[in-house]
Amino acid sequence: MKHILLLLFFSFSIAFSGDLKDLNIGDAVPSFALKNYDGKDYNIQKVMKENKFTVVMFISTQCPVSNAYNERMEKLYETFSKKSVAFIGINANKAEDTVAIAKHAKEHGFLFPVLKDFRNKVADQYAAQVTPEAFVVNAQGKLLYHGRIDDNRNPAKVTSSDLSDALTKLLEGKEITSSAPKAFGCSIKRIE
Repeated sequence: MKHILLLLFFSFSIAFSGDLKDLNIGDAVPSFALKNYDGKDYNIQKVMKENKFTVVMFISTQCPVSNAYNERMEKLYETFSKKSVAFIGINANKAEDTVAIAKHAKEHGFLFPVLKDFRNKVADQYAAQVTPEAFVVNAQGKLLYHGRIDDNRNPAKVTSSDLSDALTKLLEGKEITSSAPKAFGCSIKRIE
């Protein structure tokens, strides 16, 4: 019975994910305003206008893949926030509340905000599927990169630092050669 339920859930997840409209590189990203776990409001339009680039990362407190990236996400923030790149974490999982998000962010030393996407509206607008999954937009709100942070959940086995390389090239005014490497991780647990 347990296997049948898992199979049904997996089938529903695949069917549901097909209903989401993908964002393509060059598209204008949807606008949103969400609260940080401490109640502070963040408006993506304002954040984008105040920075050269903005990284929106869908993350989780419970996903082992997302958690394997905690240190790397913070390191990316530390490296690129000094260069006018904003980072915003978004948690869209239905079972992860603001208390758990606040505890997780503090435990892992996140200096970037982690916003709660109640009812997964922003995840749906961005067609985000997994945690972690990253989107990079410019000050005009155009999508420049969408995909993984790097190519391996084990930091010792990384051979391609996709997000870092993309940000470096963008800051240098160069073209990104791989703007959509497929993200991998745990599926976002949506409210039906």
